[in-house]
Amino acid sequence: MITASPLASDSPVSSQSEARIVHSTYALLKYIFAILPIVAGADKFTNLLTSWETYLNPLALRLVPVSAPTFMHIVGVIEIIAGILVLLKPRLGAWVVTAWLLAIALQLLVWGRFLDVAVRDIVIALSGALTLARFASLIGRN
Repeated sequence: MITASPLASDSPVSSQSEARIVHSTYALLKYIFAILPIVAGADKFTNLLTSWETYLNPLALRLVPVSAPTFMHIVGVIEIIAGILVLLKPRLGAWVVTAWLLAIALQLLVWGRFLDVAVRDIVIALSGALTLARFASLIGRN
């Protein structure tokens, strides 16, 4: 037997309720993907949350001729900028965060270490940041 979609016209959920759900989900994702990159980026300078260099593929340091701490500081600045971008231009910022998380996952996969973190970052990118980008397009946010 085929049942109706929960968002079908005869659903008890009104268009206004749907709009509220979309907007509140959008707002939640926007603030999550703004605040967390800023916090993680700032922590690249303090290492209070973790020792970030532990997750750095040595190949990256061969490609970019800087020390590991300098590399992580550059990463921190990029993450802070990405978080601010999510606040100011959510659709563009969400795409940047999606790409950034996938790049982090890719460098871990290529290295063959911290595969759990790589999988987590892929899931976060595709289920969270990408969803934010799509919601921003849907509701007309830049």
